[in-house]
Amino acid sequence: MVDENRIPRNSMDDHSNEMAQKRREFLTEKTGSPLKYTGDYTIDPAVLPGNVENFIGIVQMPVGVAGPVQINGEHANGLFYVPLATTEGTLVASYSRGMRVINECGGVKTTVVEGFMQRAPAFIFEDARQAREFGQWVDDNLDKIRAAAESTTSIGKLTHIHQWSVSKTRYLRFNYTTGDAAGQNMVGKATLAACEWIKANYPSACEYLLSGNMDTDKKHSHLNMLHSRGKRVIAEIVLKKDVLAKIMKVDTKLLARATVLANTGALMAGAAYNGPHSANGIASLFIATGQDEANVVESHAGLLSHELLPNGDFYLSVTLPSLIVATYGGGTGLPTQKECLEMLGCYGKGKANKFAEIVAATVLAGDISLACAVIAGHWVSSHDKMGRNRP
Repeated sequence: MVDENRIPRNSMDDHSNEMAQKRREFLTEKTGSPLKYTGDYTIDPAVLPGNVENFIGIVQMPVGVAGPVQINGEHANGLFYVPLATTEGTLVASYSRGMRVINECGGVKTTVVEGFMQRAPAFIFEDARQAREFGQWVDDNLDKIRAAAESTTSIGKLTHIHQWSVSKTRYLRFNYTTGDAAGQNMVGKATLAACEWIKANYPSACEYLLSGNMDTDKKHSHLNMLHSRGKRVIAEIVLKKDVLAKIMKVDTKLLARATVLANTGALMAGAAYNGPHSANGIASLFIATGQDEANVVESHAGLLSHELLPNGDFYLSVTLPSLIVATYGGGTGLPTQKECLEMLGCYGKGKANKFAEIVAATVLAGDISLACAVIAGHWVSSHDKMGRNRP
């Protein structure tokens, strides 16, 4: 029997204009929505296998450009125009304003400290002593475990394994470098091979769950603040007192006081980030450049640090310990996303650290702008002027 509510599919050629139209017609009949604009797109559906199933069209997102911003990084160096996909009025203008401050203060210094991607299996034993002994065996056989894991990938490298015992379970957290890919699927496959090797070669019987949830995939965790998941990247600048007063109409001493208050508020709330709004810039950049948008939940966590200097200038830095980005694979090769990465000089292999530095610099620019807008009283008025599209 034919299920009249089943979404149409073609097992031989499902990513085509014909099948997309057929599904839109099916949905129009079922829901009453004509899907006129969703079905008005220019890309070839043939490029989409591996990115989406049951394709019906494209959701168009406005993309604005902020900048330029001067970045003095080890990988990103020069002036960059930053594409931001957003529906929030004032956002692009705000980031551009922060970037102007950065430029007049000589640019932002960016540093990638390290970068890992994890998969965290859990091995279950009869008691805690067996779990402890297993942990020692893992340490003794790390080279062989590494060889099994790396046999599945030409890019991923297993650097180290963290371990914790809870009850009769030994939690392992495999840490890999993954080149210019974000690497979640890569490390999942590699860790599966490693776990199967362990199961086959460990002297006693053991069972495992491939993810014991300590990899915190698509979830924020304090563990990632300490042991990086993705890139640990830092953006820092000395804001000149005169520049801040001229452009932002804010005194650095007042900014220092307000930042202390904001830190306390974030601490009381248990916030994942103590700065104004890291997620805004990260989400907008992620959507524009084909990143996995769910990784915003991990990537936005971080620490905003400040120091009022003796001469009245203001040191400010953003540390993002879990910035998960890619410049190759996934959604980065889709036509419009590829164009946005190319605008930044970040498409393809060898560019992930460069892109991470640009993201961190963008977050810092947004935090400078919003923090000063709140202090100077421009926050609400700018949204009233630029952020409303209703009559």
